[in-house]
Amino acid sequence: MSYQLELRHYRYFMAVAEALHYRKAAERLFISQPGLSRQIKQMEEILGTQLFIRDKKKVQLTPAGDYLKKELEAALSHLEHTTKQVKLIGKGQLGEIRIGFLGSAMQEVIPSMLLQLKETYPEIHTSLEELSNKAQVNAILKNQLDIGFVRLSRIPRGLRIKPVFEDTFSLVLPKNHALNPSNFKGIEQLFEADFILFSQDYSPLYYDTVISICEDAGFKPQISHKSVHAQTIFKLVENGLGISIVPTALQHGFQLNVKFIELAKIKQRAVLSVLWKDDHHNLALKHCLDLLFDS
Repeated sequence: MSYQLELRHYRYFMAVAEALHYRKAAERLFISQPGLSRQIKQMEEILGTQLFIRDKKKVQLTPAGDYLKKELEAALSHLEHTTKQVKLIGKGQLGEIRIGFLGSAMQEVIPSMLLQLKETYPEIHTSLEELSNKAQVNAILKNQLDIGFVRLSRIPRGLRIKPVFEDTFSLVLPKNHALNPSNFKGIEQLFEADFILFSQDYSPLYYDTVISICEDAGFKPQISHKSVHAQTIFKLVENGLGISIVPTALQHGFQLNVKFIELAKIKQRAVLSVLWKDDHHNLALKHCLDLLFDS
């Protein structure tokens, strides 16, 4: 009897590839473990190659299985999103835009964009997820996001990036700190301070830029704490555990005992860019990009 690969084979394969455990994968799929094993074996026979190495202790992907998993992540995500888009369009909607963002984008760019979308294209659905730069890139490549708001200088092939907002940096100090806008001369006055920064993994460009700000002032900063949330950074500053340098837009919306001194005279700027897949076919995303770049 000849068989052909069907969508169910790929879904069964991904469940095992993600769990690396047949029983857990079968429970997730609501099928029996022997039935799942038969499906995977059938898939391997059709492909003529082994996808898993299985013994009594563990399940591992073969090189072929690992390659298939990586390729299917994007393909199945795209298929799932396409199905959702078709249902929305069938109901008279324009589809959905899945948006990734850094926290600082929520201060200026995203609220304005969402309001414009609501006014101009009320039929477009939106979803938001706060993620690091790297996580946004990976999600867009895997078709899990349509658009991202990032601080990046380099991107993988297949993606497009365009600046949408340029901001200054500001120094963040405890409310009772001796420095203020009238006696502040330069960041070199704080060469002995402990710095609290956004994690390098969360935003490498931001991290490197802050380091360059300090190096231009003649010192290398002592970094005592790192975080991925502005609220955490400001709370640590408030409690006297260090100081920080952040994009100026982040000073809005936090009710904490910290103060900001804008570093308007330095050359560095905090550039926020929009990121999307070059070969997208999402009409709702096209409308969103048009609004961003025409505004």
